Amino acid sequence: MEYTNSCQEETINLGKNISKKLSGGEIILLSGDLGAGKTTFVKGLAEGIGVDDVITSPTFALMNVYEVANSKLGIKNLVHIDTYRMENEDNLVEIGIEDYLGDPKTVCVIEWPEKVQGLLEGLDTINVHFEHISENVRKLIIEE
Repeated sequence: MEYTNSCQEETINLGKNISKKLSGGEIILLSGDLGAGKTTFVKGLAEGIGVDDVITSPTFALMNVYEVANSKLGIKNLVHIDTYRMENEDNLVEIGIEDYLGDPKTVCVIEWPEKVQGLLEGLDTINVHFEHISENVRKLIIEE
């Protein structure tokens, strides 16, 4: 599916709408340029599944784990991973990523997934590609 957004609010709303299709265990891969709206999309996704915390980019922490406050779907955690500054996959293994990937009570979202392809082998993923069309317009392509 393909979507065109012209503001952050539309990107957040798309994340909320996508969250309605989640049941836990999903691994969502976000690719695209810096500033293309990946973290903004995660904010909507988080709100849609019931995360009350403020979503921030985990660029320096590599991984943020958010508890889902009141999920009707049985989802307990949203794990937001940003591998932009990561040196190698071992960095994520050391902080426990394997405990979350594919866990039926967790939704994992990974920015810059090309850096962790070895950890994703054999797992089902949803790919979301973000593309700058103009200063305020983004195209999102979702492949399930």
